[in-house]
Amino acid sequence: MTVKIGDRVPDAVLRESREFGEACPLAPEPVNVVEALKGRTVAVFGLPGAYTPTCSAKHVPGFMQHMDELKAKGVDEVWCVAVNDAFVMAAWGRDLNAFGTIRFLGDGSAKWAAALGLTDDKTDIGMGMRMKRFSMLVKDGVITQLNVEKGPAFEVSNAETLLQQMA
Repeated sequence: MTVKIGDRVPDAVLRESREFGEACPLAPEPVNVVEALKGRTVAVFGLPGAYTPTCSAKHVPGFMQHMDELKAKGVDEVWCVAVNDAFVMAAWGRDLNAFGTIRFLGDGSAKWAAALGLTDDKTDIGMGMRMKRFSMLVKDGVITQLNVEKGPAFEVSNAETLLQQMA
């Protein structure tokens, strides 16, 4: 069952690399989702994977482009979550010049995606279990907006839609 507006975000532990060594991200740290959302307003967007075309060309850049507007509307943080490990997520964030502005969190086991009801089985194209493309606004752990794409579309999970919903 997919989460809906008004639901509390399910608990999970995601992973995040916050620093880089000489060549690659340093050891990831656990991020308890429920604890990290406590008392905060967070825009979360999920996507099938790091370095995928739409995610790299549109999804992350759109949230970067609208970061000031999101902050002006009370967003404390923006999270990008995908079914990748935290090393890949951090390197991808750095490659997109978004590392340190957006938090890049890895759901390597797809457990959070499953708890949200937002898994997408892409084994037929060699990608395994992934996360559906979505965006949501979470206030103190409660989902106040939720936009889930149908299929491979990129129409409702963008930053612009979330901003319009916050008006």
